[in-house]
Amino acid sequence: MTPVRTTCPYCGVGCGVVATPHERSGAAIAGDHDHPANHGRLCSKGAALGETLSLENRLLHPEIDGRRVSWERALDAVAQGIADIVARHGPDAVAFYVSGQLLTEDYYAANKLIKGFIGTANIDTNSRLCMASSVAGHKRAFGSDTVPGLYEDFEAADLVVLVGSNLAWCHPVLFQRLEAAKHARPQLRVVVIDPRRTETCDIADLHLALKPGSDVALFNALLAELDRRNLRAASFVSEHTHGLADALAAARASDVGLCGLPAADVATFFDWFAATEKAVTLYSQGVNQSSAGVDKVNALINCHLLTGRIGRPGMGPFSITGQPNAMGGREVGALANTLAAHMEFAPADIARVGRFWRAARMATRPGLKAVDLFDAVGRGEIKAVWIMATNPVVSLPNADSVRDALGRCELTIVSEVVRTSDTVDACRIRLPALAWGEKNGTVTNSERRISRQRPFLPAPGEARQDWWIVAEVARRLGHGEAFAWRGVADIFREHAALSMFENDGRRAFDIGAMAGIDDAAYDRLAPFVWPAPAGGDRGGRRFFADGSFFHADRRARFFAVTPRAPEHAPDEAWPIRLNTGRVRDQWHTMTRTGRAARLAGHRPEPTLELHPEDAHAHGVADGDIAEVSSSWGRAVLRVHVTDTICAGEAFVPMHWTAQLSRAGRINAAVNPAVDPISGQPELKHTPIAIRHVNVAWHGTILARRPVMMPDLPYWVRIKGAGHHAWLLAGDQPIEAARRALSAAMRATNPGPWIEGQNGTAAVIADGRLEAVLSVGSAHDRSARDRLAPFMALARLDDGQRASLLHGGAADDRGGEICACFGVSHAAVEAAIAGGATSFAEIGARTLAGTNCGSCRPEIRALLRAARPRKVA
Repeated sequence: MTPVRTTCPYCGVGCGVVATPHERSGAAIAGDHDHPANHGRLCSKGAALGETLSLENRLLHPEIDGRRVSWERALDAVAQGIADIVARHGPDAVAFYVSGQLLTEDYYAANKLIKGFIGTANIDTNSRLCMASSVAGHKRAFGSDTVPGLYEDFEAADLVVLVGSNLAWCHPVLFQRLEAAKHARPQLRVVVIDPRRTETCDIADLHLALKPGSDVALFNALLAELDRRNLRAASFVSEHTHGLADALAAARASDVGLCGLPAADVATFFDWFAATEKAVTLYSQGVNQSSAGVDKVNALINCHLLTGRIGRPGMGPFSITGQPNAMGGREVGALANTLAAHMEFAPADIARVGRFWRAARMATRPGLKAVDLFDAVGRGEIKAVWIMATNPVVSLPNADSVRDALGRCELTIVSEVVRTSDTVDACRIRLPALAWGEKNGTVTNSERRISRQRPFLPAPGEARQDWWIVAEVARRLGHGEAFAWRGVADIFREHAALSMFENDGRRAFDIGAMAGIDDAAYDRLAPFVWPAPAGGDRGGRRFFADGSFFHADRRARFFAVTPRAPEHAPDEAWPIRLNTGRVRDQWHTMTRTGRAARLAGHRPEPTLELHPEDAHAHGVADGDIAEVSSSWGRAVLRVHVTDTICAGEAFVPMHWTAQLSRAGRINAAVNPAVDPISGQPELKHTPIAIRHVNVAWHGTILARRPVMMPDLPYWVRIKGAGHHAWLLAGDQPIEAARRALSAAMRATNPGPWIEGQNGTAAVIADGRLEAVLSVGSAHDRSARDRLAPFMALARLDDGQRASLLHGGAADDRGGEICACFGVSHAAVEAAIAGGATSFAEIGARTLAGTNCGSCRPEIRALLRAARPRKVA
C-alpha cells in the first residue's frame, strides 16, 4: 500500500507521520524524517497510533434519542431546531463548543456559520483550557496573538527555562530535541520551574519547586534584578516599548519570598539568566491554567522585552500548546472573543469579516467563554448547544455541573467519532464524524507551522467530515451559497484569502500566498511556517527582532503585574492543594489512546499522588483507595505516595471517564474559577480534603468480553491484548464480592467456573481462558501482569492451567516502563544488576528506550539510583 504523509493528532508539537495502510485495516506508523517538527521522532502515543484505528465503539450512523436515523432526518432536526430557537429566543440562545481536534477547515466552517450567519459569537473551543492565557498575554504585550520563535530556538539557546511544563511527558518529541541538544552541547543549561519534580527535571541543571501560583513573584523579582544589573536593552526598550516604569515599580514591590524557594537557588537562576543572552522561556499549562494565567504570561514576557531577547535565534518566550490544532483554532477565530484571521471585535474588523463573508447576520460582540458558556446552558439561557470533537463532561472543571446542564438543555447535538462517551451519552442528536486517518485538511503546530493531515483509510459507515456536516446544516438554514465548498481545498483557499483581505501588514497572520493554489498544490502542500504573504518571503521567519509589534503605535507593552493569591485557598476543611495534568502514555479523555493495549501498562489507574507527610496525616498508604472531595465534587482514586511532590499538594491525572473509571473523573472536583481576562480555568489549584476509603478486598479481572461491574467504590477498566482488564476494590465481605463478580463475569463470558488457589478463579471453555479473577484482602499490583500471558494462549495445557489457578506466574514486573516493547521495571533493573550501565547496554538487553525514547528519563533515574552518589 502507498505510504501517506500526514500529521500526528495528539499534542501541539505537530509531528509528521508516515502511515502505510494495511490491506485489511489499520496502518503501520512511522515518524516522518522530512518533517521539520520531529525529524522522524515519535513519542509512545504517536508510535502506537496504528493500534487505535479500529472501529470498536465508533459512531457510524446518525442517531436521535439513541435510535439510528438517516442523515437527512438528522441534519433537518439540527437545522430546524436551531432555526426555531433563534426565532423564539434570538441567536444568543445558540452555542457551539468545538475542539483542537478539529482540522482548520472544520474549525473555519463552524466559526463562519455561527458568527456570520446565525449571528452570535457563542462559540468556544476546548483550547480555552490549554492556551487562552497565552493568547491574552500575547495580545497585551505584542498587540497580536503571535508566537515569536521557532522550535530550533530551543536547540540554539544556551539557557532553556521550562515553566509549568512537564515536557518529557506532555510534549515528548520536543523534550527529545532538547535532550539531544544538551547532549551535543553540555554547556546548554536547563532550568525547570515547577512545584513537582517531574521526569523533565531529569535533564535539569536546576529545579525550582516554587509554591503553586507564585510565578509572578519570581519573574517580577527577575525583572527587577535584571534592571538592577543594568541589563536593559536601552535602545530597544526606548524605541520599541511602553510601560517599563510601571512594570518595574510593581516588580520591585513584589516579594520573591512568596515562592518558598532557597535563596541560593533563586540567586543561581538570576545569575544564569542575566549572563545568558540566548535564553528561551518555554511555558505551558502550569502557567496558563490559572486564575492569574495572563499575568504570569506577561511577567515572563516582561523579562524578555527588558533584555531585548526576543525574535532572534535561540531566544524569546515560547508558548507550547496542548491540543494538536489549538493554533489553527486561534487562526480562524474559534475563540469566543476573536474573529477569523486573528481579527478582533472592533468595529472595523467586524465590518471587514462581514464584507468578506457577505454575512447574513454578523455577530457584533464577543460570546461566552467555555466555563461561562456551560453555566449559561445550566441556567437555561442557552437553549441549543452543538459540541464537536470534545468531551466537556470530563474535561471541564466542575464537570458534574456540565453533565447536569446538558441534561436540562432543550437541544443538544454532538459531532463525534465514538459511540459512547460522557458527553455523547448526554446529547440527543449524535452525528458520526470522521476520525484521524480518515479526514482531510490542515493543522498548525506551536511554532506556527501549517501541515497537511491526509486520509489513508476509507470513511467508515456513514461518517462524514465535520466541515461537510456544518455546511449541510448551513444549507438547510438558507445559506447554501456561502457554504458551497466542493472540498477542503476550497475552504483553505478562502481562509488564506481572508488572512490577506485588507491586510496592510498590521495583522501578523497572513497566508495570502496560499489563496490561489490549486487542488493539486493543496494535496502536496509541504509544511510551512506563517506568515506567508502573497508575493512575500515564505522562509518561516521569527517575529519582533526588528522591534516592530502590532499595537497601533507598533510598540510592545510592558505590563505591571502584581502577585495575587488564587481565588480559593486551602483551609482547615480543604487543606490540600490539588493539581491536575497528564500522564506519559495517555491523551485527554482516552477515546483514542485507551484503545492501545501497550499504552495501558505504564500508569493503568487514576492515582492520587501525595507526599509521605500528607499520606501519614490522612491515614493512607501506597496502594490504598482514597476519596478526594472539594466544594464542587468528588473522585475515588488509588493512592501513590511519592516525594516528587511537595507537602500540602496533590496531583491527579485528568484522563479517566465514566466509561473507564466511574469514580475516577477528577474534574468533577476541580475548581471552576477562571482568569478574569482569558477565561482559562484554574485547573492547577483546587483545595481538597482526602479521606481513606475502607475496602475489604482488592481484585483484578481479565476477560475477553466486557463485564458489567456491580456497584463498587472503585474500579478502572483498561485495554489488554485481546481482552479487557478491570482493577477493583470493594467494601462488602470478600466472599460476597467473589459471588457477585463471578456472576457478572459469567454473564458475558460463558463457560465452566473453576475455583483456584490464592484467590484465583477462572472461566475456561474448551481449554481456552475466557476470564479470570484474582481477589484478596491486600492490593496486588502485579496480578494483571501475572495473569495476562494466559489470555494470549489459544489453549491451556495442564501445566499452564495449574499455574493459572495458583495465581499465575510468580514474577513481579514492577509495572511497565517501555510502552513500545512492553518492557517492565523489573527487566530494566535486572539488566542494570547484570552490568548494564548505559542506555545502549540496556537497549541491547531489553529494547527499552530504543524506539520513541519516551521512557528514557525513567531509565536514567533507575541508572542513577543504582550508581554510587558521587558517580551520579
